[in-house]
Amino acid sequence: MSEQNTTSDAADNAAPKSDIRGVLVQVSGARLLLPNATIAEVLSYAPPEPVENAPHWLLGRLRWRGWQLPLIAFSEMAEIALENAALGSKVVVLKALGGDPRAPYFAMLTQGFPRLVTVSDDGLLLDANQEGIPQGVHARVVLNQDVAYVPDLEAIEALIGGALAQAA
Repeated sequence: MSEQNTTSDAADNAAPKSDIRGVLVQVSGARLLLPNATIAEVLSYAPPEPVENAPHWLLGRLRWRGWQLPLIAFSEMAEIALENAALGSKVVVLKALGGDPRAPYFAMLTQGFPRLVTVSDDGLLLDANQEGIPQGVHARVVLNQDVAYVPDLEAIEALIGGALAQAA
Protein backbone atom coordinates (compact mmCIF):
# COMPACT_ATOMS: atom_id res chain seq x y z
CA MET A 1 0.00 0.00 0.00
CA SER A 2 2.84 2.40 0.79
CA GLU A 3 4.34 1.84 -2.67
CA GLN A 4 1.11 2.93 -4.30
CA ASN A 5 0.92 6.09 -2.17
CA THR A 6 4.55 6.94 -2.90
CA THR A 7 3.99 6.48 -6.63
CA SER A 8 0.86 8.60 -6.52
CA ASP A 9 2.62 11.33 -4.53
CA ALA A 10 5.56 11.30 -6.93
CA ALA A 11 3.19 11.62 -9.89
CA ASP A 12 1.41 14.53 -8.22
CA ASN A 13 4.71 16.26 -7.51
CA ALA A 14 5.95 15.67 -11.07
CA ALA A 15 2.83 17.21 -12.62
CA PRO A 16 3.45 20.86 -13.42
CA LYS A 17 1.37 23.24 -11.31
CA SER A 18 0.18 26.01 -13.58
CA ASP A 19 -1.92 27.85 -11.00
CA ILE A 20 -0.65 31.33 -10.24
CA ARG A 21 -1.73 33.98 -7.78
CA GLY A 22 -3.42 36.90 -9.42
CA VAL A 23 -5.13 40.07 -8.33
CA LEU A 24 -8.44 41.48 -9.56
CA VAL A 25 -8.32 45.25 -9.38
CA GLN A 26 -11.54 47.26 -9.68
CA VAL A 27 -11.29 50.48 -11.67
CA SER A 28 -14.21 52.57 -12.92
CA GLY A 29 -16.17 50.53 -15.43
CA ALA A 30 -13.86 47.48 -15.46
CA ARG A 31 -11.80 44.92 -13.60
CA LEU A 32 -8.12 44.35 -14.28
CA LEU A 33 -6.35 41.02 -13.81
CA LEU A 34 -2.70 41.32 -12.83
CA PRO A 35 -0.11 38.85 -11.60
CA ASN A 36 0.23 39.24 -7.83
CA ALA A 37 3.99 39.73 -8.25
CA THR A 38 3.51 43.04 -10.11
CA ILE A 39 1.96 44.76 -7.08
CA ALA A 40 4.46 46.35 -4.73
CA GLU A 41 1.98 47.92 -2.30
CA VAL A 42 -1.59 49.17 -1.86
CA LEU A 43 -2.00 52.65 -0.38
CA SER A 44 -4.89 54.84 0.68
CA TYR A 45 -5.56 57.57 -1.86
CA ALA A 46 -4.06 60.99 -1.22
CA PRO A 47 -4.20 63.80 -3.80
CA PRO A 48 -1.04 63.75 -5.95
CA GLU A 49 1.13 66.69 -6.95
CA PRO A 50 -0.20 67.83 -10.35
CA VAL A 51 1.91 67.54 -13.50
CA GLU A 52 1.35 70.58 -15.70
CA ASN A 53 0.42 69.96 -19.35
CA ALA A 54 -0.17 66.25 -18.68
CA PRO A 55 -3.09 64.33 -20.19
CA HIS A 56 -6.18 64.11 -17.96
CA TRP A 57 -5.48 60.43 -17.15
CA LEU A 58 -2.10 61.29 -15.62
CA LEU A 59 -3.38 62.49 -12.26
CA GLY A 60 -0.01 63.66 -10.96
CA ARG A 61 2.90 62.33 -8.94
CA LEU A 62 2.92 60.90 -5.46
CA ARG A 63 5.76 60.28 -3.06
CA TRP A 64 6.45 56.68 -2.13
CA ARG A 65 9.61 55.31 -0.50
CA GLY A 66 11.76 58.12 -1.86
CA TRP A 67 10.33 57.88 -5.40
CA GLN A 68 8.08 60.32 -7.28
CA LEU A 69 5.57 57.95 -8.90
CA PRO A 70 3.27 58.92 -11.74
CA LEU A 71 -0.35 58.18 -10.74
CA ILE A 72 -2.70 57.19 -13.55
CA ALA A 73 -6.44 56.74 -13.90
CA PHE A 74 -6.47 53.58 -16.02
CA SER A 75 -10.14 53.84 -17.00
CA GLU A 76 -9.59 57.32 -18.39
CA MET A 77 -6.39 56.35 -20.18
CA ALA A 78 -8.18 53.39 -21.78
CA GLU A 79 -11.30 55.51 -22.43
CA ILE A 80 -13.50 53.04 -20.54
CA ALA A 81 -15.06 55.47 -18.04
CA LEU A 82 -14.46 58.64 -16.07
CA GLU A 83 -12.53 57.94 -12.92
CA ASN A 84 -12.54 60.08 -9.82
CA ALA A 85 -10.99 59.47 -6.46
CA ALA A 86 -13.71 58.89 -3.88
CA LEU A 87 -14.07 57.62 -0.36
CA GLY A 88 -12.49 54.17 -0.31
CA SER A 89 -10.30 54.75 -3.35
CA LYS A 90 -6.91 53.09 -3.20
CA VAL A 91 -3.65 53.42 -5.06
CA VAL A 92 -1.88 50.31 -6.32
CA VAL A 93 1.88 50.69 -6.73
CA LEU A 94 2.99 48.52 -9.65
CA LYS A 95 6.45 47.28 -10.54
CA ALA A 96 7.44 48.62 -13.94
CA LEU A 97 8.53 46.04 -16.49
CA GLY A 98 10.37 48.36 -18.87
CA GLY A 99 13.71 48.17 -17.10
CA ASP A 100 14.18 51.93 -16.70
CA PRO A 101 16.11 52.31 -13.40
CA ARG A 102 14.82 55.89 -13.11
CA ALA A 103 11.18 54.69 -13.23
CA PRO A 104 10.94 51.27 -11.56
CA TYR A 105 7.35 51.84 -10.36
CA PHE A 106 4.14 53.62 -11.26
CA ALA A 107 0.80 53.93 -9.47
CA MET A 108 -2.81 53.35 -10.49
CA LEU A 109 -6.01 54.67 -8.92
CA THR A 110 -8.40 51.85 -7.95
CA GLN A 111 -11.83 51.53 -6.42
CA GLY A 112 -11.22 49.62 -3.20
CA PHE A 113 -8.77 46.90 -2.29
CA PRO A 114 -7.52 44.46 -4.93
CA ARG A 115 -8.83 40.90 -4.51
CA LEU A 116 -6.42 37.95 -4.52
CA VAL A 117 -7.47 35.15 -6.88
CA THR A 118 -6.05 31.84 -8.03
CA VAL A 119 -5.63 31.72 -11.78
CA SER A 120 -5.72 28.21 -13.21
CA ASP A 121 -5.61 26.94 -16.78
CA ASP A 122 -9.20 25.72 -16.65
CA GLY A 123 -10.51 28.83 -14.84
CA LEU A 124 -9.08 31.42 -17.25
CA LEU A 125 -10.47 31.79 -20.75
CA LEU A 126 -9.74 34.29 -23.48
CA ASP A 127 -13.00 36.18 -24.13
CA ALA A 128 -14.30 35.30 -27.60
CA ASN A 129 -14.93 39.01 -28.26
CA GLN A 130 -11.57 40.78 -28.59
CA GLU A 131 -12.98 43.62 -30.71
CA GLY A 132 -12.60 47.13 -29.38
CA ILE A 133 -9.84 46.30 -26.92
CA PRO A 134 -9.01 49.60 -25.17
CA GLN A 135 -5.63 51.32 -25.23
CA GLY A 136 -3.28 49.81 -22.68
CA VAL A 137 -5.03 46.43 -22.67
CA HIS A 138 -3.45 43.18 -23.81
CA ALA A 139 -6.63 41.05 -23.81
CA ARG A 140 -10.13 40.60 -22.42
CA VAL A 141 -10.46 37.42 -20.35
CA VAL A 142 -13.01 35.52 -18.31
CA LEU A 143 -11.79 34.29 -14.92
CA ASN A 144 -14.29 32.10 -13.11
CA GLN A 145 -17.25 33.99 -14.62
CA ASP A 146 -15.65 37.45 -14.06
CA VAL A 147 -14.82 39.44 -17.19
CA ALA A 148 -11.55 41.33 -16.79
CA TYR A 149 -8.92 43.11 -18.82
CA VAL A 150 -5.29 42.03 -18.76
CA PRO A 151 -3.39 45.31 -18.94
CA ASP A 152 -0.41 45.72 -21.23
CA LEU A 153 1.94 47.09 -18.59
CA GLU A 154 4.77 47.83 -21.02
CA ALA A 155 2.40 49.85 -23.26
CA ILE A 156 1.10 51.72 -20.20
CA GLU A 157 4.67 52.53 -19.14
CA ALA A 158 5.38 53.83 -22.66
CA LEU A 159 2.25 56.03 -22.52
CA ILE A 160 3.29 57.38 -19.12
CA GLY A 161 6.83 58.05 -20.36
CA GLY A 162 5.52 59.86 -23.43
CA ALA A 163 3.08 61.94 -21.37
CA LEU A 164 5.78 62.94 -18.89
CA ALA A 165 8.21 63.84 -21.69
CA GLN A 166 5.58 66.05 -23.38
CA ALA A 167 4.62 67.69 -20.08
CA ALA A 168 8.25 68.60 -19.28
